[in-house]
Amino acid sequence: MHVKKYLLKCLHRLQKGPGYTYKELLVWYCDNTNTHGPKRIICEGPKKKAMWFLITLLFAALVCWQWGIFIRTYLSWEVSVSLSLGFKTMDFPAVTICNASPFKYSKIKHLLKDLDELMEAVLERILAPELNHANATKALNSSIWNHTPLVLIDERNHHHPVVLDLFGDRHNGSSNSSASEKICNAQGCKMAMRLCSLNGTQCTFRNFTSATQAVTEWYVLQATNIFAQVPQEELVEMSYPGEQMILACLFGAEPCNYRNFTSIFYPHYGNCYIFNWGMTEKALPSANPGTEFGLKLILDIGQEDYVPFLTSTAGVRLMLHEQRSYPFIRDEGIYAMSGTETSIGVLVDKLQRMGEPYSQCTVNGSEVPIPNFYSDYNTTYSIQACLHSCFQDHMIHHCNCGHYLYPLPRGEKYCNNRDFPDWAHCYSDLQMSVAQRETCISMCKESCNDTQYKMTISMADWPSEASEDWIFHVLSQERDQSTNITLSRKGIVKLNIYFQEFNYRTIEESAANNIVWLLSNLGGQFGFWMGGSVLCLIEFGEIIIDFVWITIIKLVALAKSLRQRRAQANYSGPPPTVAELVEAHTNFSFQPDTYPHSPNTGSYPNEQALPIPGTPPPNYDSLRLQPLDVIESESDGDAI
Repeated sequence: MHVKKYLLKCLHRLQKGPGYTYKELLVWYCDNTNTHGPKRIICEGPKKKAMWFLITLLFAALVCWQWGIFIRTYLSWEVSVSLSLGFKTMDFPAVTICNASPFKYSKIKHLLKDLDELMEAVLERILAPELNHANATKALNSSIWNHTPLVLIDERNHHHPVVLDLFGDRHNGSSNSSASEKICNAQGCKMAMRLCSLNGTQCTFRNFTSATQAVTEWYVLQATNIFAQVPQEELVEMSYPGEQMILACLFGAEPCNYRNFTSIFYPHYGNCYIFNWGMTEKALPSANPGTEFGLKLILDIGQEDYVPFLTSTAGVRLMLHEQRSYPFIRDEGIYAMSGTETSIGVLVDKLQRMGEPYSQCTVNGSEVPIPNFYSDYNTTYSIQACLHSCFQDHMIHHCNCGHYLYPLPRGEKYCNNRDFPDWAHCYSDLQMSVAQRETCISMCKESCNDTQYKMTISMADWPSEASEDWIFHVLSQERDQSTNITLSRKGIVKLNIYFQEFNYRTIEESAANNIVWLLSNLGGQFGFWMGGSVLCLIEFGEIIIDFVWITIIKLVALAKSLRQRRAQANYSGPPPTVAELVEAHTNFSFQPDTYPHSPNTGSYPNEQALPIPGTPPPNYDSLRLQPLDVIESESDGDAI
């Protein structure tokens, strides 16, 4: 009870200045504020009061509108991009090289025997459709073909297309398939790959505009099924070894060889070799810009041992990237052609993005909700690793197996026709799904710091006809210890990789609108339209606090008056008159008249003795007229 009286007294003491009513508070604010408009409302005559009230209201609305624009612009988190040039000695980039053919045909031929025979039969059927190939197809492994066959779709009648198997089995239309096949030519038929699931009850067709594309994609799909069932250690042995592929190496003035390269297995290209990856040793710096201070390589791609149906491109796939980053060479690499000397001049761009809330970039990928399946390589985060991991995660979730081209989490298996007969249909649907791509793009984030290598590429024939004989003799002697030429122009690639200059560009993001910009614009608008400052805002805040105090006091007074009314309702008799109160105050033996009880109500259970009034002391606290409840509350506080 004492605490309640003390708090009530504090409320009144705080409220003595501005006033005890809303009108008094408003008049006090307009009379004391430093803002120009409200003062004129109080000081001027009736007409000018109305004019200044409208002007002040209009400009206040204009200030609020401008503030809203500036705050919304600030919360949009826009960035500005600055470009700066620098000059310093830089670390040489990591260089990844791969052969265009992932495996040597002589070592993997036994795995592809049935598939190659089937591929040759398919080509014969495409090139000579009028001949009878019934006897030739009987000796083929039909299980591969029946699982995912190639078909011809006759669309000359668009309302009733006819699907024809390449080996003569019709799937819809009339039963006379041979007659239809004879008249179906390249202009009237489209080749497609039939992908089925649920034991062939649900099928889709993947169409192609060219038979070359169709048979290539079909062969790669079937080869993927075969390679997925072979342990990776065996696949590494079937690919091109570094000592055979890297014939010569020179970095600046220092000689190097295949031992200076780190080998990784990239499923699409087999064994790949990375120079200056920086995993176990410090990155090598470049002494100077120019060809003489770069990396020079002579490579043998062994084109004569390429897998004929798996790889249709001859050359070297290479990529420049940062140290300790995984090389996604299929996505970002370039080809170097055999029989040429390819010179690559390098320029460096460094990108520095701002993080939250300005962009969705990440420093190390810890905020990305997708498991990184490339974490076993101990490489830095990249958005390509996130996108590939996301696709593989969806493959495992929807198809119950992982694709051969991407790393596999522990406890899962790669997709193949034997264990997962519906995987090809599931993989095709997932690859064509726009929703899947958008989901992965929305979940993956760019790296906040990135380095890009811009390449200027030039090529020339190498070796020349005049020097071809002696160069191939020397290289053959060094590799095979043979006096005969074992190399040829179609299998040799020469690379020169160097910095064009040590100038590098830094592309950096910075906040376009910072807090200083926001405060200066808010203050400028408020000062221009209202003639106010930060102190005026403090005054406005003060008036809001006073408004809250007055509201609290009125609510307390209202609650107190309600309690008093409920207490008076407990007395059933009439209240004492003034004469009775005076008599009781002067005559202690005075008893007021009692009234007979009503027979309906009975006795008064809550009847109490009335208090004897006394003469209160005068209160000269202020000449201001104050409400009765305020005086009572102050007297109660003084009694504490």
